[in-house]
Amino acid sequence: MYVVIVANAPDLDLTPYHHLLTAAERLIAADGGGTSLFAHGYTPHLLIGDLDSITSEALAAYEAQGVTIERHRPDKDETDLELALLAAVNMGADQIDVIGALGGRWDQSLANVALLGMAELRGRRARLIDHPQQIWLVRDESVIPGEAGDTVSLLPFGGDASGINTAGLAYPLVNGTLRADRARGVSNVIVNPPARVQVRDGALLVVWTTRSGSV
Repeated sequence: MYVVIVANAPDLDLTPYHHLLTAAERLIAADGGGTSLFAHGYTPHLLIGDLDSITSEALAAYEAQGVTIERHRPDKDETDLELALLAAVNMGADQIDVIGALGGRWDQSLANVALLGMAELRGRRARLIDHPQQIWLVRDESVIPGEAGDTVSLLPFGGDASGINTAGLAYPLVNGTLRADRARGVSNVIVNPPARVQVRDGALLVVWTTRSGSV
């Protein structure tokens, strides 16, 4: 199942993501993400969070439309996006795209990237999408389906990563190691698409930036 989650990035423009939003089998609004969806004419299947960020107008409209609303206490341990990701997993999602998880407060953006490491997401394709960039976590291998000239950064996640092999990138790695306290993996370039990356030990964040601007 393909699920799209919209989080509460400031001034979020959903125009570049229309094809993702319409293709989603389930659409989840993480609290204030419901405001952006409402402003662009979309109706989520689920609105989840403590509902301290969504506008009263959007909330009232979704209540009138019969949207499933899952309200949580403000003093919860999980963030609204974390709750949305868990809800997507419980729906049976095997592909999850998150829009609006980056930008604004650094603490929230960093925490949202860290959520890619949730145990519940293992074995599922989960991406954070911020036009024209995508971020996902690789624990074994992944295809990077970009075009020649696209930028790819490989960032160790949770510690050093080793046994890294890449193909299709301008600066290849063969059984290489990327250290968590160094920036060696930043700003590689696809020269022979699609590029590929494998990692034996540890995990890597793939940050792919398209030159075409498509997502």
